[in-house]
Amino acid sequence: MNDQFYPEPGLIILFGSGETSPTGRKIFERVFRSLPKSPRLALLETPAGFELNSDQVINRVGDFFSHRLQNYSPQVEIIPARKRGTKNSPDEPEIVAPLLNADMIFMGPGSPTYAIRQLRDSLAWYYLIARHRLGAAIALASAATVAFSSYALPVYEIYKVGEDLHWQEGLDFFKLYGLQLVFVPHWNNQEGGKELDTSRCFMGQERFARLLDMLPDEMTVIGLDEKTALVMDPSKCECYVSGMGKVTLLHTGHKHTQYGHMHPSIDMTMKITGTDDNMAEIAEQHGGHVQQYLDGQHFPMSEIGAFQPYHPEACLPPSIWQKAIQARELSKREILSVPPEIILMLISEREAARKRKDWAAADELRKQIDKLGWEVSDAKDGPVFMKIPITNIN
Repeated sequence: MNDQFYPEPGLIILFGSGETSPTGRKIFERVFRSLPKSPRLALLETPAGFELNSDQVINRVGDFFSHRLQNYSPQVEIIPARKRGTKNSPDEPEIVAPLLNADMIFMGPGSPTYAIRQLRDSLAWYYLIARHRLGAAIALASAATVAFSSYALPVYEIYKVGEDLHWQEGLDFFKLYGLQLVFVPHWNNQEGGKELDTSRCFMGQERFARLLDMLPDEMTVIGLDEKTALVMDPSKCECYVSGMGKVTLLHTGHKHTQYGHMHPSIDMTMKITGTDDNMAEIAEQHGGHVQQYLDGQHFPMSEIGAFQPYHPEACLPPSIWQKAIQARELSKREILSVPPEIILMLISEREAARKRKDWAAADELRKQIDKLGWEVSDAKDGPVFMKIPITNIN
């Protein structure tokens, strides 16, 4: 594959919590400034698909985008890919088709383990990977953040049901980039107050230390504080933190060279290595170390692991990748079919000239439109215009 024919992969935004809070809004505003005008958002319902009110859960997120970010005129579409083997299956082409046109794909509330079961090797999953490789951003919160891990924390099974401590195989999205990552949102949760430690996504520090013993070596655990997001930019091989808390990188089985290969724009003085708990000691016991970053701090993806780009042909069925390419080309043609403001203004002036029967002025305006690469003709319902192919422009 020659990568120059395709855009860079899109941003990846991972929330510790608070995706629809005022803090989340500020984070999305920054992300939206990197997206096309009036971005197309696909909200994947899957993580909450087992809930009877899953449509209400995801629609609340849709309302957040439509109303709190209305200045960006987002086009929001819900993808009700709830359960395999039903009419709303993540394998149903008509249900998941909008993913191929999305500028940003969002997944959030629900159950991590349910999302993994429904999405693994599904059509929706392949579409998500393909669309991200072609430039779409991926925004993840709570359950979806956990599900994207190499090993997913079964939060409800342990915290609510009382199952023994264990991990489940995750969707392992970042394996595409050569990374072994485990994401833990709600890293600094304090809902239990002084009586109950609910940090580390409700596991508590003592139980989480035991969970770490169960992970393979060479992992990087990424703790995401509440109302905080880690934004990864694969095109720049860079990450930054945004929000009210911090992001913790807990490396096991390996230690990075201090600072790695720094991007020229990264201020090395912004890096902090101190922690406010026993994580440094635990990481040392596992042959690793801890790094922490606060709001506004940037660091290279090499600090997370041996980041490497991937070719979609190596991880996607050929038919899926071709369908994604075709959808992208069709989308580009649709964008080109919308005239810029100068053309719309000239068309309006030409219509005004025709109404006052100033045929000479109307003809002159038609020529101006033609020179700018657009063709206008007259129909019963008004003017019809189209983009002139480049080879036909004089």
